[in-house]
Amino acid sequence: MTPQTASPRRWRDIPSPCLDAAQQAWLQQPGALTAGLRRLGRVKLFVRRETPLALPACWAAESGLPAGTCVWWREILMTIDGCPGVQACSFTPWPAGLGAWKAMRGLGRHPLADILYQDPRIERSAFRFGRLRARQAGAPWAVPEADAPIEARHSVFTRLGQPLLVAEYFLPAFWALAGQAGAIGPRRRFPRCESARPVPPA
Repeated sequence: MTPQTASPRRWRDIPSPCLDAAQQAWLQQPGALTAGLRRLGRVKLFVRRETPLALPACWAAESGLPAGTCVWWREILMTIDGCPGVQACSFTPWPAGLGAWKAMRGLGRHPLADILYQDPRIERSAFRFGRLRARQAGAPWAVPEADAPIEARHSVFTRLGQPLLVAEYFLPAFWALAGQAGAIGPRRRFPRCESARPVPPA
């Protein structure tokens, strides 16, 4: 995964109408996605990359940051009962990674949810949705074949005026797990979201 390959050509305010009801429900699940995944099986998190980089233009408008901003970038893979389920990336401006969001850099193999839902000062934007396709099987996307469709969503968390964008990618194997007989679906209660578009930090 790179910042460029992790960004669909187009982000939308609503999920694709081509998706079935279960897929739309999972994409719009509120709260911590990790909690929802644990309803399906044993979840393990693997850190794939953490690094500073210059934010490309494809993410600038979505995050409210200028293109070229130095950000702290984190990529992870979550498996469910050993199967690749969800990949994710997150980033925040480099200074925020040493200040408002410094806890992000000490998570290790813990999910971001451990720091996102404990502070009442943190606000979350509405979701944005997109779709991309893996160019090849295996790395960097944990998919069995090339051209596999990957449904994506992102939202922006804000703490002390600083943004943290979190994007999550539902892999093909996830839908097979979620569709198994007896699988427990996502929670249905939706909390209030803030504005759909992030506001550039002061």
